Amino acid sequence: MLPFLKDHPFAVEAYFESSLVLTFAVPKEQLQSLIPACLQLDTFQDKWAFVAVAMVQTKDLRPKGFPKFMGNDFFLIGYRVFVRYKNNAGKSLRGLYILKSETNKRKMEFFGNIFTHYNYTTTDIKQIEQRNTKEISSVKSKFKIIFDNTEKQVSLPEHSPFADWKEARRFAGPLPFTFTYNEETKEVLIIQGVRENWKPNPVNVIEYKFNFLNTLKLENPLLANAFIIRNIPYYWKKGKIEEWK
Repeated sequence: MLPFLKDHPFAVEAYFESSLVLTFAVPKEQLQSLIPACLQLDTFQDKWAFVAVAMVQTKDLRPKGFPKFMGNDFFLIGYRVFVRYKNNAGKSLRGLYILKSETNKRKMEFFGNIFTHYNYTTTDIKQIEQRNTKEISSVKSKFKIIFDNTEKQVSLPEHSPFADWKEARRFAGPLPFTFTYNEETKEVLIIQGVRENWKPNPVNVIEYKFNFLNTLKLENPLLANAFIIRNIPYYWKKGKIEEWK
């Protein structure tokens, strides 16, 4: 496969029926080794760094400009670190560095791994909605989350480092940019996401477990916040490559 195809060679659009993001805080020293040298951790109080789990139900995902009937519906799961990158113009960009990506359909795994560096794998996804709660789980990936699916007012997680939801929203994904680094060529791939009417609503998480976080050997990651957005059009611009100096 031609390597340049993996560099997001065209814009992609989709409709987010829902995007649930849980963000976990750990001392910054625990995440430093997980990101390439071209990136810096996006920290809070110069102490906390963050890894997020995003679960997104997409609809009509397709190359931008293509008709909706050519799109596909996928459930996407991403494990990301909050980072910053100083580009060649000297501007600091806030974004995410992908650790792992999963989807519920092999078609997305196949095409996702042709046109991105996100290394998709396919997993099972089960969703159960009760009157006031929703459960999302996977046997293969060994994760489970139950959250309050109502719109009532909620409090921050008990051990969150944030003082209020205003602080917490600064670390509510997705952020404007996603970064990939090619160690051999010393090049940074920058993908910019574009969204409208992005209003994350706080979520009360009742129960959760994520086996992948355990594989990172993190010590007592703290649930820092949880947000959900619904019914949002979204698109990703064509990838931009620049040499890391």
